[in-house]
Parts: sequence; C-alpha cells; structure tokens
Amino acid sequence: MGQTPKLTDLAGLAAWVALCFGAAAFGAWFPPGEWYAGLAKPAWTPPDWLFGPVWSILYLLMALAAWRVWRRHGFGGAGGALGLFLVQLLFNALWSWIFFGLKAPGWALADLMVLWLTAAATLVAFWRHEPLAGGLLLPYLGWLSFAGALNYALWRLNS
Repeated sequence: MGQTPKLTDLAGLAAWVALCFGAAAFGAWFPPGEWYAGLAKPAWTPPDWLFGPVWSILYLLMALAAWRVWRRHGFGGAGGALGLFLVQLLFNALWSWIFFGLKAPGWALADLMVLWLTAAATLVAFWRHEPLAGGLLLPYLGWLSFAGALNYALWRLNS
C-alpha cells in the first residue's frame, strides 16, 4: 500500500504550484491585446486559445518537477538545482512584460534565449537529482523552443 502524504509534502506541493502560477499571473497582467492582434504572424502561429491550456499544463509540470526535487532533497541537498529553477521562472515571468507590456519582441527574444538556457540547465540539474523531475521539464523545454522560433519570426516580420 502507498504511503499517506505528509502534510508538509502537500503544503510544499501547494507552495510550488502557487509559485509557478504566480509567475503565470504576473504574465497575465500583460495580455496580447490589439497591438499583438495587429502584428504580422507566420502561418504556423497557433490559435490564441491554445496558449492558456498549454501554459497551464506546463506550469503544473514545472511545479511537480520542482516539488519532487524539493521533497526528495530539500534546499540543502538541491539548492543549486532549485535556485536555477527560480531563476528560469523569473525570466519566464518577465517575458510577457517585455513582449506584450513593453511591445519589444527583440528584447523578449533575448529574454527567451536566457530563459531557454536556464530552463535547460534546470532540466539537467533536476535530472541528476531525480530523472522523473527532469523528464517533467522536457515538454516545457520543447515549448520554449517553439516559442523562441515564433518570437523570432514575429520580431523579424514586424521590425
């Protein structure tokens, strides 16, 4: 039979979920709006309705990955990996502000490159602590790769 989760485990999971969705909430303060609607877009741009569900799933996977590493090793045993996670989450949150808030696709692309590198480093660090946690970040890194290509295309088409 499986173990009953400890209250601290559940509280930790709730904290990681809140942290990740807090980054999402910050980004939501800068919705696409009319400016984005008026941009020239490549034919392969996904429909607007797709971004919310995709990002919701990715934020949940990110939270689960961080929680698994934290639960198994804590900040004392995995401080570097969890620190990388927090850094990439910061660059993640900043992207919407830069792209939509500042209307600066070029600077957003620079942010996204740093985000991709820190997310990749986080994936590797998590994988070393717990392979499943690293694996949970694979869809995120894949989406960031796609988002980088889209961000680049939007920047080039509208410069």
